[in-house]
Amino acid sequence: MSRVETSGRRRAREAALQMLYQAEVGRSSAGDAITTYWPSRDPEDEVSDATREFANRLVGGTLAQLTDIDARLAAHARNWRIERMAVIDRLVLRLAVYELIASPDTPAKVIINEAIELARTFSGDEAVAFVNGVLDAVRKDLGRE
Repeated sequence: MSRVETSGRRRAREAALQMLYQAEVGRSSAGDAITTYWPSRDPEDEVSDATREFANRLVGGTLAQLTDIDARLAAHARNWRIERMAVIDRLVLRLAVYELIASPDTPAKVIINEAIELARTFSGDEAVAFVNGVLDAVRKDLGRE
């Protein structure tokens, strides 16, 4: 994977997290979040079609598989109920679990590292260990290397 593709995927994950936040807080559908997110972007901040499509796929897939994802998180987030997690932490976890399930060609280590970076950027240092621990447990449960 080239550096450009990697940076595009990181931008896609950031956009997906923002759309998931919009859907969660605004109680809107994936389609509504996607439809309203992209036009609100700075026109100077160009995003490739591939980046946009990847972000949209992450949002749609995460929300479509929410019940399964939350069950996996509940099984591995010891002493934390899903609804009691900080919103951003919960969304980072959901996004990464979806990607672990739906993207077998992407190494689990990459997915987890990207989730850690999202947590560090949008949540805080204390979220990093939590996200890492929960995702590592989910990864093992899924049999991913």
